[in-house]
Amino acid sequence: MFKYLIRSSKFVIIKFYSLVASISNCIILRANSVDFDRSLIINGPIRCDVKSSGRMSLSENVKINSGPFFNPIGRNQVSNFRVGHEANLVIGNGVGMSSVTIVCTKEILIGDNVHIGGNTVIYDTDFHSVSKEHRVNRKLDQINTVAKPIYIEDGVFIGAHCTILKGSKIGQNSVVGAGSVVAGAIPSNEIWAGNPARLIKSL
Repeated sequence: MFKYLIRSSKFVIIKFYSLVASISNCIILRANSVDFDRSLIINGPIRCDVKSSGRMSLSENVKINSGPFFNPIGRNQVSNFRVGHEANLVIGNGVGMSSVTIVCTKEILIGDNVHIGGNTVIYDTDFHSVSKEHRVNRKLDQINTVAKPIYIEDGVFIGAHCTILKGSKIGQNSVVGAGSVVAGAIPSNEIWAGNPARLIKSL
């Protein structure tokens, strides 16, 4: 009986948590002028900050898991989307992702039916200059920070805990193994893994 009550309480808590998160997410997306389809599913609360001249769009049948109740593989961070001034983040049809962080300061295009594993981060910027002299001066640091677009094509699968860095391009249907760091081009229909990611085999 006691176990039944605990399980019932857990179910009610998660349902209430989901309802509050759903309302909050809708407000956050609209406040940031995000284009999204009515088919969008978000489990758990997200963070989103789109600058006034930036653009973020979510196509049809996108599913986002976020937070401790909906990403049981570990770390359980809240999904986080940051789009800078004049930057463009596009997430295609049928994309699924869990507890991701995407920081877009230039352009990130994610194709259709892409799956992005838990706790993966995608950064199209270095955030800071590589020069120590620049980093001690905030204005010089910002001017000399390098950013390059990221393109993830249709059907790509990115495993959990990956890092996708500026200038990366991942070709159609390719797979990136869990824990990998991608900092360049991956051709279509290949499996890559490691730090830095390297070719494992062709599909």
